[in-house]
Amino acid sequence: MNKILKTVLTAGAALAVVLTGCLIWKSNRNSQMEKACEGLKVKYADPFIFVTETDIEEYLKNDYGAYIGQRLDSVNLEKVENILDSKSAVLKAEAYVTPDGYLNVRISQRTPVVRFQKDSIGFYADERGFLFPLQENFTSRVPVIDGDVPVRFKKGYKGEPETDRAKEWLAGAIGLARFISASKVWKENISQMTVDKEGDLVLIPRAGRERFIFGEPDNVESKFDRIGKYYTAIVPAKGEDVYRTVNVKYDGQIVCRKQ
Repeated sequence: MNKILKTVLTAGAALAVVLTGCLIWKSNRNSQMEKACEGLKVKYADPFIFVTETDIEEYLKNDYGAYIGQRLDSVNLEKVENILDSKSAVLKAEAYVTPDGYLNVRISQRTPVVRFQKDSIGFYADERGFLFPLQENFTSRVPVIDGDVPVRFKKGYKGEPETDRAKEWLAGAIGLARFISASKVWKENISQMTVDKEGDLVLIPRAGRERFIFGEPDNVESKFDRIGKYYTAIVPAKGEDVYRTVNVKYDGQIVCRKQ
């Protein structure tokens, strides 16, 4: 009986020590969270930086107000995240405070897969089809499509295309850009993609005078198969720089024209 009582008393004492430690830790943490915010720390989930720490400081200064000097436990983290999430190049922001007195934000940025240039306005699209303007701080090395791009937008626009037709075309253009980026051969040999006045995508190789009329950004793999056959079958038989245009937009056809 004495042994059982001794065990119970020992366990109770240990529990009391643990509870006391927890209360002390909680008290210390509460005290730390009552500290005033001393500044901002920014971390990135990506290897590139579209949005700099200076940008983030400016966004919070303009849209949040004074957070430095505010008690850590009263900083509105949801508001901080909403402000940063509203910026075009930011995919997701996570905000939290730490006992060292800092507001921390972790930034995940949008990853461009293709860039469009239309007149003097340029913009990126990520893999989800979200459009956002070019950024001053960083230029992403992705395939570029210029010319009469059939996606209507204004300077500074961000978001999805406004029409179903534009969304469909953009999805195809993203697929085309990803196909080229994933191929060492085509990535090295396609120097330019442009949309002509008829709405056809035209691919311009780095070498040679041919212009490949691609048409819509669809059936990408089969169209590149036809471009490949042009180089492996037609060029050896007819010679280089014989044709000016090579039309591969029609299924099962390669239409070559000298003029």
